[in-house]
Amino acid sequence: MSDTILTIEDLRIQFQSGKETVQPIRGVNFSLKKGETLGVVGESGSGKSVTSLAIMGLLPPKTSKISTGKIVYDGKDLTTLKEREYQKIRGNDISMIFQEPMTSLNPVFTIGEQLSEPLRQHKKMSKNEINEAIIAVLKQVGIPRAEQIINEYPHQLSGGMRQRVMISMALLCQPKLMIADEPTTALDVTIQAQILDLMKEIREENDMSLLLITHDLGVVAEMCDRVVVMYAGEVVEMAETKELFDDPRHPYTQGLIRSLPAKNERKDRLYSISGQVPKPGEITKGCIFANRCPMAFDKCFEKSPPVFEADERLSKCWLQDPKEGEVRLD
Repeated sequence: MSDTILTIEDLRIQFQSGKETVQPIRGVNFSLKKGETLGVVGESGSGKSVTSLAIMGLLPPKTSKISTGKIVYDGKDLTTLKEREYQKIRGNDISMIFQEPMTSLNPVFTIGEQLSEPLRQHKKMSKNEINEAIIAVLKQVGIPRAEQIINEYPHQLSGGMRQRVMISMALLCQPKLMIADEPTTALDVTIQAQILDLMKEIREENDMSLLLITHDLGVVAEMCDRVVVMYAGEVVEMAETKELFDDPRHPYTQGLIRSLPAKNERKDRLYSISGQVPKPGEITKGCIFANRCPMAFDKCFEKSPPVFEADERLSKCWLQDPKEGEVRLD
């Protein structure tokens, strides 16, 4: 029996913008093991959230499509499913914590009404059983006054409480896989730590797999077993968390880690990677990071690098080609 719960193979996604077709996801490959926490990191515009929406089957149907590739969950290719089949999996086997809990929760429905929806859709339960299940899961995520809060509206709760409600909604049907998209965005540092501790505890208690999407490398170091680094719709590096921080191999990953503030060291300015993430379709030749890379050479601008694998690590960079030799940022 395979210990892999999710595999993404050569995923390419197209969006239609007027008469123009753009491809923000350009051949993404990674896998997630059962019981593992996998971090997906990268700047805004790297394709992290679009990839997660594709896994959930929530890409806008009229303006987007998966042009090639597979999303295999528990042996089943999700890209071949019809919407009715997807609905049986979404929220039941795979659930998601979305960004910005205030905008993800409907302001005109009570917390109880919104939490009851996945149970009504996926479970055969009476109204009393649904109520009991909702109160139990709210208590599990550390919400006080659960019996009263189910009758309240999102605006009556703090940001941290709304995020706990989103986590409880994702947990209701006891999913095997949870996707968390920037789960601590817009929360203060103390609440962030509480939410991360809660997610770690819940994952261990439920033997659940967690796909954690974030731009915060501190969160990755705290939470993840392995890390996927995305840039401009491609996976540029993949490694175990400790190895990635100790020895980043792709210049983009090196730049991200170098930009972190150092402990016990004052600097006038933090390091930043020059330039910006290219728009989809802007780079048609060579390595997608070449125009921002301090170590780029002629070949980088001419030919896109393959994925080089060494020591169970992946890196999409010509500097990892054994013929070229390894180079590091000073």
